[in-house]
Amino acid sequence: MPRIAYVNGAYVPHSEAAVHVEDRGYQFADGVYEVCEVRHGFIVDLSRHLNRLDRSLRELQIGWPMSRAALTHVIREVLRRNRVRNGLFYLQVTRGVARRDHAFPAKDTPPSLVVTAKRTDAAAIAKKNAEGIAAITVPENRWDRVDIKSVGLLPNVLARQKAREVGAQEAIFVDADGLVKEGAATNVWIVDGDGTLRTRPAEHGILRGITRRTLMDVAKPLGLKIEEKPFSVEEMLTAREVFVTAATSICFPVVSIDGKTIGNGHPGSIAQNIREAFFDIAEKTLI
Repeated sequence: MPRIAYVNGAYVPHSEAAVHVEDRGYQFADGVYEVCEVRHGFIVDLSRHLNRLDRSLRELQIGWPMSRAALTHVIREVLRRNRVRNGLFYLQVTRGVARRDHAFPAKDTPPSLVVTAKRTDAAAIAKKNAEGIAAITVPENRWDRVDIKSVGLLPNVLARQKAREVGAQEAIFVDADGLVKEGAATNVWIVDGDGTLRTRPAEHGILRGITRRTLMDVAKPLGLKIEEKPFSVEEMLTAREVFVTAATSICFPVVSIDGKTIGNGHPGSIAQNIREAFFDIAEKTLI
């Protein structure tokens, strides 16, 4: 069955989906996006994703392309038309199409909206969870507002490519003080010697990950203590467990960083327990 995309008011074959050459997302990376997991016919944490979308749009002074209810309908329809019950959807909102000029276009310029959906490879995800992934560290070189989920991801692209070239699956940004920030497409967690989950505070310098936030809800009934506290690369390398979280992966254990084995070199039990409990705790919206 051919894939279907939603582009600015129309459902079109994915192979024919296109935006205008002067769309500001293409010209300036002047837009934001969200990626959300779909599992067993439910959209996971949709409310939190749309809340973050609202914040990103407000921070960049971009209007909503349609009402929240209408956007939810479009998301569901794209998922239905693509028959995605286990996978993800991607949505992108830009400032719209206008003559190329750095300053904002006229206020009546309508935002552009694209929504796509696809199935994910369950076997590949299960393999990463069973075996763990490798990561590298890279110096922070991104703009200061990484709390906005902007489509301007070139430093993240280059970092992930660098990881791939050495056989790793994620790159972890490190600030000038030697403290861990986040992954190229993930938030980073450690389990310290006391069994406490630690992750960098999200007030500034990292994305306010939705999976990161829901994981905190998951940890409570599991009796896990969480500290939002910065940690160094050395603390990460000597942690009992390291794992990364994102909507596309939920919770991948990291078993090697910069060639150094983490823990005993195998996925840890805490990451496994969180992953197994996640879907039961997360918000579930029927497609």
